[in-house]
Amino acid sequence: MQEDFIFFPDSFFIGDPAAWDMQFDDVYFSTGDGLKLHGWFVPGEKTVTLLWCHGNAGNISYRLDNMKLLHDKTGAGIFIFDYRGYGYSQGRPSEMGTYLDAEAALAYLHQRPDIDSDSIVIFGRSLGGAVAVDLASRFPCRGLILESTFTSLIDIFEIPFEYRDDSELRSRFSSIKYDSLSKIKKVKVPLLMFHGDRDEVVPFESGCSLFSAANEPKRFYVIEGAGHNDTYIIGGDEYLRTIREFVDGLSKT
Repeated sequence: MQEDFIFFPDSFFIGDPAAWDMQFDDVYFSTGDGLKLHGWFVPGEKTVTLLWCHGNAGNISYRLDNMKLLHDKTGAGIFIFDYRGYGYSQGRPSEMGTYLDAEAALAYLHQRPDIDSDSIVIFGRSLGGAVAVDLASRFPCRGLILESTFTSLIDIFEIPFEYRDDSELRSRFSSIKYDSLSKIKKVKVPLLMFHGDRDEVVPFESGCSLFSAANEPKRFYVIEGAGHNDTYIIGGDEYLRTIREFVDGLSKT
């Protein structure tokens, strides 16, 4: 039942990349456990491709305005996909399922002849940040971008302070871990992290703690005045410029 309090999928689409003047491939691909997932591949002018792991609500169409900005301002290709149970993707969402879904999305990119498999940057927002950390900890990639994400799911639940160190209570409280803190040290590629200092969903301190545990090279960018869902809006041109510079730096290394 915990999945019902964490995952909020939507099957209704509010548009597609063509409505935002982006060329795209409508993609279906299979997971290791036999589900068919849906995504969009938007080609870029640069060799870098962003593999986008979105948050826990809606579907890929809810990210179209953000996609348009990233595509136009960074020049990178973008592959965004829906986890099982989201949008047109089959199945029911779960923690392990999202890990398998991201793994399948990466495998799909590796088999495309029109992209450089050595230039894939994994990009994760919110809960998708935990999915991205897991993927980058297990498979090679060019870089990792995390936005508005956390150390572990249990750390952002509203547990009274005096019980937060009670390991038995914590283990009973959630079987869904999304424990990025235990995985981030396994990530050996350059890291760029964003977090709004007014995030009302994921505490700013949680993002800072995850960043502190990460390997170098790394950069933490504070988006002043931003909440959880408006980072790219409040961040504006400087936010987009930071991503572009990060992507450009990876292409030269």
